[in-house]
Amino acid sequence: MSPETSPRPRVGVPYRTRNEEVTGLSAKLENYLEAVRQAGAEPVPISLLLSPDELQKLAQTLDGVVLSGSPADVDPARFGAARRPECADPDPDRERTDFTLLEHAFAERKPVLAICFGIQSLNVFLGGTLVQDIPSEIRTQIEHEWEREKGVPETFHAARIEPESQLAQLAGADEARVNSSHHQSIKEPGQGLRIAARAPDGVIEAVEWTGDSNWVTGVQWHPERMATTDALAQTLFRSLVSAAAARKTPARI
Repeated sequence: MSPETSPRPRVGVPYRTRNEEVTGLSAKLENYLEAVRQAGAEPVPISLLLSPDELQKLAQTLDGVVLSGSPADVDPARFGAARRPECADPDPDRERTDFTLLEHAFAERKPVLAICFGIQSLNVFLGGTLVQDIPSEIRTQIEHEWEREKGVPETFHAARIEPESQLAQLAGADEARVNSSHHQSIKEPGQGLRIAARAPDGVIEAVEWTGDSNWVTGVQWHPERMATTDALAQTLFRSLVSAAAARKTPARI
């Protein structure tokens, strides 16, 4: 079945890193693909090895995008900062892929759900800046940086949701319980983004697009890891898929 005749919206999800793609490490990517699948869309893994022309052609077939997390960090040169020693190595292929997908999504008004590294990538794409290392730059008792490999239970904390935000409508509440796996976060929001949620220590946990009516939401937590148990996580993916389906419908008439 071709993309044009598929009854389900197609949602692209880039590989987390070039290294994971070339070595076949796809278990964490599968969390995103399954969350998209459960929400009613067709997930489309996006290679970070595509040429610019190949990536543009693939983007044309998508109805929405999920920007996945990543162990890489966005190159600080992209937001005019010197690199701190705590900053992880960048992944140029991932950055190139994200920025191409975002340029296409904004131009064609296709919805985007940006997660963890994805929210940081979205923010830098729109001219914002990042906290390069929360532990050394922000004094906080909240454990933001959880790593599965360390064998400790996953950490959760509260996120205060802005009452007038779209996220508040999705959550049906002014607070959410979110998981945490990051050492960076948004510092100054990019153009057209408004803060939708913060952790109690002030770390930005969610942003949303205000430039037009397109559905673009970024969250610092990992809803793909909560998609089978958490109502807000499920709602985030379903809302993305609903916006993608609405975007797809005119092309099928």
